[in-house]
Amino acid sequence: MRILLVEDDRKAARLLARGLQEEGFVVDVAHSAEEGEDESYAVDYDAIVLDWMLPGKQGIDFCRDLRARGIQTPVLMLTARDATADRVAGLNTGADDYLTKPFEFEELLARIRALLRRSDISRPLVLALADLSLDPVSHQVTRAGAPLVLTPKEYAILLILLRQAGEVVSRARLAEQIWQADLIGIDNLIDVHVRNLRGKVDAPGLLPLIHTVRGRGFRLAENHGG
Repeated sequence: MRILLVEDDRKAARLLARGLQEEGFVVDVAHSAEEGEDESYAVDYDAIVLDWMLPGKQGIDFCRDLRARGIQTPVLMLTARDATADRVAGLNTGADDYLTKPFEFEELLARIRALLRRSDISRPLVLALADLSLDPVSHQVTRAGAPLVLTPKEYAILLILLRQAGEVVSRARLAEQIWQADLIGIDNLIDVHVRNLRGKVDAPGLLPLIHTVRGRGFRLAENHGG
């Protein structure tokens, strides 16, 4: 199980990460919402432990944006704010649970495990379209039963396309979510990565799944649909 810990207090982050690692979790640490967004775009985490009070962009805004992108990874919000209104605000932005500081590590661990149990029931393990499948846990991608070897950028693009299968994904969205940049200056780079990805996913003899929608972006679908 892989967890993203977003905590700006580096000492606290080290202690929490070490404790979770000792319990068998793989832990990635980010010290700001922006770093956390970078990680969450590239990796499909089993859970996110998120501090509310972060430098710059707040954890509550990170959570809201995460849900707006359609990512349903369970989120445990950590905060010293214990007013009922704050708890309600955190949950209403999409957090799945809320833990007030200070807390005992055993309670944090129990809440994470409870989130993971609920997630196992409701969350699909594999993303698939036609004979294309992507396992977010193992990062294995196959087409017609054959494994595909993708670069990190190709994997990130395919993950977004699969999550939004049938919908048009703009170049601007790919630029923001994967490169954390404006489209200006990298639109050709995006096209190169998509072309390379298409060469692997849509090999000769296979039904084309990655379609370019002129002037709009890209769509992953069994039929082009214009």
